[in-house]
Amino acid sequence: MTVASLHPYHRHLGAQGPKVSPLGLGTVKFGRNQGVKYPAGFILPTDEEARMLLRQARELGINLLDTAPAYGTSEERLGPLLRGQRDEWVIVSKVGEEFEGGQSRFDFSAAHTRASVERSLQRLGTDRLDLVLVHSDGHDLRILEEEGVYAALAELKREGKLLGYGFSGKTVEGGIRALEHGDCAMVTYNLNEQAERPVIDHALSHGKGILVKKALASGHACLAGQDPVKASFALLFDHPGVTSAIVGTINPVHLAHNVATAAAVLAAR
Repeated sequence: MTVASLHPYHRHLGAQGPKVSPLGLGTVKFGRNQGVKYPAGFILPTDEEARMLLRQARELGINLLDTAPAYGTSEERLGPLLRGQRDEWVIVSKVGEEFEGGQSRFDFSAAHTRASVERSLQRLGTDRLDLVLVHSDGHDLRILEEEGVYAALAELKREGKLLGYGFSGKTVEGGIRALEHGDCAMVTYNLNEQAERPVIDHALSHGKGILVKKALASGHACLAGQDPVKASFALLFDHPGVTSAIVGTINPVHLAHNVATAAAVLAAR
């Protein structure tokens, strides 16, 4: 039996970005199970379980990993797990949000941005991040217009510590503004929420990348009479501006199903 693979469907993340798989593996569940918005609780995977999941993802054609300082111990765990594999992965991390003592706090200053990126590099055991996104608290325009985060990311890109930067926001205005200087925007786009579609349209017309978060509505997507995963991916990949959807799972059966479904949807386009 032929196993579905996403290798034939890799595409560039924007006009100048690296080639990435149409599904990326979100790793919040590798390091954090507090304060998360999933239908059911879960236990963090062991190192061996996480290692096997990463191996499975690679074999299925996934080369994009999404992590963040706010994902608990995700970055710290990924570093050793990815040792010797750095060039096989496109790693996305974030700045701006910290998760401590069960609570989020935000800092978008230039100083914190630089310190956060340096810490992520150390935790992940790498000399560069492929993409760093600003983890917005929802005040998108204020962050972009009044804080030092974007200028700091631009400087870090010039230094080669990151290859691209962008914004994981919550508003259309913020997403479009972020793409003026950034390389990528991360938007919410799923069967339940499509308000940020204009950001995807803008990115497509300006050669910028789009990553989709909550692609399966954090496990809440439903559609009477249809496979919600298939319907979700059909919606996403029907838009040529969507580069990749980040789906977080620690369940190997779900991972295989997601890849097989995405491959089938893409093959039918």
